Amino acid sequence: MRITVVRLISQIFFMGLFFFFCFVTQFSYLKGYPVSIFLEVDPLVAIATAITTHTLYQGLVWSLVLLIPTLFLGRFFCNWICPYGILHQFTGWLFNRRTITENIDSNRYRKVFALKYYILIGMGGAALFGSLQIGLLDPISLLFRSFTVAVLPTLDMPTEWFYVRPHVHQLGWVVGFLLFFLIGMNLVIPRFFCRVLCPLGATLGLLSRFSLWRIHRDTDKCVDCDLCLQRCEGASDPHTNLRKSECFVCFNCIDDCPHDALSFDFMPDLKGEVAGPQISGRRAVMAGLIGALSFPFSRRSGDVDELFKKEVVRPPGSVAEDAFLERCIKCDQCIRVCPTNVLQPAMLEGGIEGVWTPIMNMRTGYCELNCTLCGEVCPTGAIQKISIEQKLGIGQFTDLGPVKTGTAFYDRGRCLPWAMDTPCVVCEEVCPTSPKAIYSREVEITNRWGEKVVLTRPYVDPEVCIGCGICEHECPVQDHRAIRVTAVGETRSKERSLLLGMSGGQEGCCGGGGGSSSAGGGCGCSSKKESSGLLQIDATESA
Repeated sequence: MRITVVRLISQIFFMGLFFFFCFVTQFSYLKGYPVSIFLEVDPLVAIATAITTHTLYQGLVWSLVLLIPTLFLGRFFCNWICPYGILHQFTGWLFNRRTITENIDSNRYRKVFALKYYILIGMGGAALFGSLQIGLLDPISLLFRSFTVAVLPTLDMPTEWFYVRPHVHQLGWVVGFLLFFLIGMNLVIPRFFCRVLCPLGATLGLLSRFSLWRIHRDTDKCVDCDLCLQRCEGASDPHTNLRKSECFVCFNCIDDCPHDALSFDFMPDLKGEVAGPQISGRRAVMAGLIGALSFPFSRRSGDVDELFKKEVVRPPGSVAEDAFLERCIKCDQCIRVCPTNVLQPAMLEGGIEGVWTPIMNMRTGYCELNCTLCGEVCPTGAIQKISIEQKLGIGQFTDLGPVKTGTAFYDRGRCLPWAMDTPCVVCEEVCPTSPKAIYSREVEITNRWGEKVVLTRPYVDPEVCIGCGICEHECPVQDHRAIRVTAVGETRSKERSLLLGMSGGQEGCCGGGGGSSSAGGGCGCSSKKESSGLLQIDATESA
């Protein structure tokens, strides 16, 4: 069996595995499958989050194992395992109508291929200051986000296979357009994303320069026919001086060489080989400065109005906002698994830095009381794994209270009993807490016709409200709801306390929504200190 056939089998297996995990990432099928394993073995995710948080999240340790075969073989991940790379190779093959000569010319190395290294340096510069932006172009995060926000909701419309209820997502058309644009660019430059933009490929390319096995060209046998270029996936110039940092270890060049001039050898003579990427030192410094300066620009973009950020309601179990932005890679796995469609990719609600991070939109759904799936699938700990008991503040967590994502507030100018003398108790009926956070008082009023009317007017008890948003979702008032949830009063941050002295509930790892390994939540936190009603936890989830 030829090695290229083995590679093809590997590609089919891992692409099928990715599709399977995409399908089962929902509450009715999840059943313990490691649906985020592709993200957890992504070295760029591990390295970037380690830079921003100064720790290595336990679930990402496996990604370091992937670096070992990279140091032996080179960038094998890009063409053997990466589902996004496999997708680009397949579409490039499917729509390729070039002649052999055109294929050879299209697979020669170009200077624009160095752009991915500058992108990596820029994102690394931002990460040094705590801004995690690698998820914008990381191929695994990008593919999961594309399927979650655009592809699966579209496929679900005629089939209803993927969701219990139809899901819609803001910015879905942007994500879908970006997916088709990057795939369509394969018609212009084969493997355009992988060769030009991919920061993960750049990371592996930097490491592969030290690999022990390499493509070796026997100059005595080579007749300079250039046929090895007709299917070269990485445009690594195997016909002259091999560019090891660009080689995808696809073995197509060895398979296509009619004179057996190419072989994959252990520590061959490196004479004439271009081991590392050819990048300009000045451009690299400029890319790093741009990345560093992007941190204050993007971080302050959401602070123009203090109330603006109070509208950013994060999923239950989320760490404090600054720590959240240091961990969230925008993969949108939490959005995919959410059964009620309440989680949405953010636009500019939390500033430029928070684009595509998950926020709760109570118009599209609400936070199910007995659901903690978003924390189960989060690969970086931006949303901590918490148990149902911890979320509800019951059992051993009774003294701490429930995890709150925000507080509901009435707009009495729009509420039917308050503004229009019309009876309505929908919000009180659907409130899931016990005792109910929404209660009512009967009042006798005189309407405009001089008639005495008894109305039941609702109120919110902020001590009991957990910010689940079902009241806002079910409110019969169209347009702007008469009751709305904001992040005020959330328990992941003291800065958003509703009133001075009100701490209420639990504050979790890294200042966020909390977690306890003893409760089965998987947070891995070891020490607990109670102060003013807050649970302060020292995170040992980091390795």
